[in-house]
Amino acid sequence: MNRLRSLIKLFWIFFKVGSFTFGGGLTMLPLIQEEVVEKQKWVSEEEIVDIFAISQSVPGVIAINSSIFIGNKVAKIPGTIAAALGVILPAFLSIILILIALLHFQNNVYVERVLSGIRAASAGLILLSAIKLGKNILKDKLNWIIAIAAFTAICVFNINAAWAVIGGGLVGYFAYLLKRARAQK
Repeated sequence: MNRLRSLIKLFWIFFKVGSFTFGGGLTMLPLIQEEVVEKQKWVSEEEIVDIFAISQSVPGVIAINSSIFIGNKVAKIPGTIAAALGVILPAFLSIILILIALLHFQNNVYVERVLSGIRAASAGLILLSAIKLGKNILKDKLNWIIAIAAFTAICVFNINAAWAVIGGGLVGYFAYLLKRARAQK
């Protein structure tokens, strides 16, 4: 019975996250963090940062990828399925309803203004997520340098985000090797 409760809870939490978040996967991160770290305590602050980093660096939507990692940690394969379905289902149902509504309200100025407000609020949620993640990650000079370099590479030089993540990982790895070699001398 506990396993079934865990699966239902996983599904419901990710269904809520998927239902009340507009603007894509990144806007879901603060809600996922609040639910699984602060309320349920399924993962630690450090683990959620790792989950988000890995989820961002592999193909797919970050919210779905994150739900899969968290679902697996909580209840293995059944948890993976419950969490992934929970986060996917609201978007799937919403798209069907939106397609039906757009047929009737395609050029409605009120609908356009509502969507504009939703996009602005979503930008605020993404900024909040960046600030929360930054507090946990940017604790030393090297991480600040990697973050600024990745931001610059993506925004100024139009480098694909995946390459920036891979580059950051390589810099972190080689910095560790250098530090270890210096410690052995």
